[in-house]
Amino acid sequence: MAYDYDLFVIGAGSGGVRAARRAAMAGAKVAIAEEYRVGGTCVIRGCVPKKYMVYASEFGRMFEHAKGFGWTAENVEFDFASFMTTLHAEVDRLSGIYTRNLNNAGVDVHEERAEFLDAHTLRLTTSGKHITAEKVLIATGGEPWMPPEIPGIEHAITSNEVFHLKSLPKRMVIAGGGFIAVEFAGVFAGLGVETTLIYRGDTVLNGFDWDIRTHVHEELKRKGVRVVTQATINEIKEAGASHEVTFSNGETCDADVVLMALGRIPDTDGLGLELAGVHSDAKGAIEVDQYSKTNVDHIWAVGDVTNRMNLTPVAIREGQAFAESVFQNDPNFFTYDNVPTAVFTQPPVGTVGLSEEDARHKYGAIDIYKTTFRPMKDLLTGDEERVMMKLVVREEDQVVLGCHIVGPEAPEVIQAVAIAVKMGATKQDFDRTCALHPSIAEELVTMREKYIPPELA
Repeated sequence: MAYDYDLFVIGAGSGGVRAARRAAMAGAKVAIAEEYRVGGTCVIRGCVPKKYMVYASEFGRMFEHAKGFGWTAENVEFDFASFMTTLHAEVDRLSGIYTRNLNNAGVDVHEERAEFLDAHTLRLTTSGKHITAEKVLIATGGEPWMPPEIPGIEHAITSNEVFHLKSLPKRMVIAGGGFIAVEFAGVFAGLGVETTLIYRGDTVLNGFDWDIRTHVHEELKRKGVRVVTQATINEIKEAGASHEVTFSNGETCDADVVLMALGRIPDTDGLGLELAGVHSDAKGAIEVDQYSKTNVDHIWAVGDVTNRMNLTPVAIREGQAFAESVFQNDPNFFTYDNVPTAVFTQPPVGTVGLSEEDARHKYGAIDIYKTTFRPMKDLLTGDEERVMMKLVVREEDQVVLGCHIVGPEAPEVIQAVAIAVKMGATKQDFDRTCALHPSIAEELVTMREKYIPPELA
């Protein structure tokens, strides 16, 4: 049978675009479909615009800090509408680059939703056109999850809509304790919004190293975020131009905006997986092997839709590995150990490798090196923000299993440290590295004393 395309990619986010381009550059006839905007969550309504919002929210603190260095800034104002216009202009530019790169690689771009009719046939829902493909890659990513059982949930927004607010709210309630929730709590508090974070657990950032969790949790409160723990939202009622939010602990809170940041789920609803015979789990995540192949021999899936490690650079590497394996005769797959991660809280988090808890569970005997200190820049500002740095070391061979940082430029530092951790560097390798002074990062190579918890001292 002759097919319209050698490869059809559903979803033009980071993973799908990388796979489509690499396959086309290898000589395959490729098409890609995207129902919203080319670029996917990260570029359009995720990490890129979010980081610009983080940058914007940090300037207020910078103006205050400038006084410690002799600067005077009077009548400082923030124009939210102007900032959002600039932000979306940059998002438009990046989306255009993604589209241009696909076109330059010879990929046919269909800006409409694609759904399976059978294992080799897809329907474009806007035009109604049917397209056949020898191979199919699913890269539809994830979408925010909203709890449907909460009365008034229709009054809340998600991380999709937060980038399209017309004005800066005066009061905001954010539900969740993961990285999206804590990042936006820092953003809006930094922009002067009266911000409440409500979380069902007792400490934010579940799954991260405990010292990261406690440090970020306390910094949120110190920066003015009202943190309500061990509670959830019971109801959202309209109250004039705002909302009355009722918590499960009996408290109420007025808010102009309620942001639900309770996690994301694979975006597979209505995709027609059952018509193609593709298996997914109870959460809708597509089941794949290490080469990203589904149970159907000619269908693959990469990125958040597989719910393996939901990070943009991981999706890109998965898409690249797929293209190299299938179209360049170079079978390979991505490995998920020692992937650096950032959380753009204020101060930000940079982490790579195992947490102390996971390291102790896996290896038993572990050495910990930890320090907290005020960064040099803050010594003239009066700010009490502190940096936390931690190395998790396997006792038997002194291999550094994990590095965890909360502090200024932590994501930039952790990218370089990740190389050493990925290569299996030891604590002695860190010790032999000359410090760069004065810098925050020099503490990573000057920690000599093992950390002993107070209860064991």
